[in-house]
Amino acid sequence: MAESKGALIAKTVQKHAGRAKEKFLQNLGKVDRTADDIFDEHLQNFTRQQNAANRLQKEFNNYIRCVRAVQAASKTLMDSLNEIYESQWTGHDLLYVQAQSLDMLWQDFTHKLADQVLLPLNTYQSQFPEMRKKVDKRGRKLVDYDSQRHAFQSLQSNPKKRDELKVTRGKDLLDEAKRTYEQLNSELHDELPALYDSRVLFLVTNLQTLFAAEQVFHAESAKVFSELEAIVDKLANDSQRGSYSLKKISEPQSPKSPNANSALIINTQPAINNISSALGDSTAAAREDSSPTTQLNGNANSNANSNDNSLNNQDTSPKNSTVPAKRVEELYDIPVEVEYENGTDLSTGATTDNLPQGVLYRVKATYKYNREDVDELSFDVGEIICVVEYEDPEEQEEGWLMGIKEGTNDKGMFPANFTKPL
Repeated sequence: MAESKGALIAKTVQKHAGRAKEKFLQNLGKVDRTADDIFDEHLQNFTRQQNAANRLQKEFNNYIRCVRAVQAASKTLMDSLNEIYESQWTGHDLLYVQAQSLDMLWQDFTHKLADQVLLPLNTYQSQFPEMRKKVDKRGRKLVDYDSQRHAFQSLQSNPKKRDELKVTRGKDLLDEAKRTYEQLNSELHDELPALYDSRVLFLVTNLQTLFAAEQVFHAESAKVFSELEAIVDKLANDSQRGSYSLKKISEPQSPKSPNANSALIINTQPAINNISSALGDSTAAAREDSSPTTQLNGNANSNANSNDNSLNNQDTSPKNSTVPAKRVEELYDIPVEVEYENGTDLSTGATTDNLPQGVLYRVKATYKYNREDVDELSFDVGEIICVVEYEDPEEQEEGWLMGIKEGTNDKGMFPANFTKPL
């Protein structure tokens, strides 16, 4: 077994050495080379075709990678839009549906590119390495044939030293090399032109599939984007009509507006005058407390004493009678807007000592408040709220404070006149 293996290695080395010598002599022009111009033309066409297939495969693989990257980016973008598109906005559910439709279109598109375009291209390109191996084998067998041909010619060229046994042996080797070469050469003369001619049909089929997939994807995507555009247009129209605007403080109809209570006092003045007339002397006694500012500053008693001296001189007719803010509060069960003098803010009279860091002062809820927006704070009567600064001063609204409910992490805006400073 070892001798057989050694003999095989020796034979292989001898064959490679013989081929190298033959090619060297051919390159030097010492010996001739078997020429086949038709095959050489087929080989040139094959080389161009293989290079084109390799390039097409490389670029299409890169294209699919980019398409998949855009697919991932599109999904991430639509997921982000779905998160920031608020649930109360028009078309919220439709936006989600269209985003899912777009993602399905991307998946179908990439699937078609991979299975119907790239896979056939890979199959087409895989023919060339196998054909190249056959062409290279044909080249080696041609060198063997030329080598045997030159060896046989050498034996015949010297009649004096001619050995008939060697001549016969050389003739047999030459015939065998010729048959091997000519068989491969004949096969390639058929296969190379056939492969070259197949390039047109393959390219047409492959590109038709590619462009059809592109056309369907972009046409269907255009419909989705048209629907998305319509959703956004509807949102813009609703926004222009003020559907999503924050309710302004100046609106007397707004229950969350702190200034609304002042308007209620003004609008109910005729009824208050009638109530004042019915109350008689008790109304006159309470007239001294009619100033909301006087109530908050704790000066009601002193003002009452001063007003007693001039009570008999005042006109007690119903049209000039005034019900104090406290009485309106009791009669109508509504928080009363407090008028602050000289720009004094709600922190007047509030204790600022021994407060946690960042807390300006504390207030106590005098009325229950249920928030109407996500950035507001709900509380019940008696709950304590720590007033803090707005993170963005531009968001601060007149009559509103920013606070954190004591004992919790609940933070938000709240109407100041629903509380009192501590």
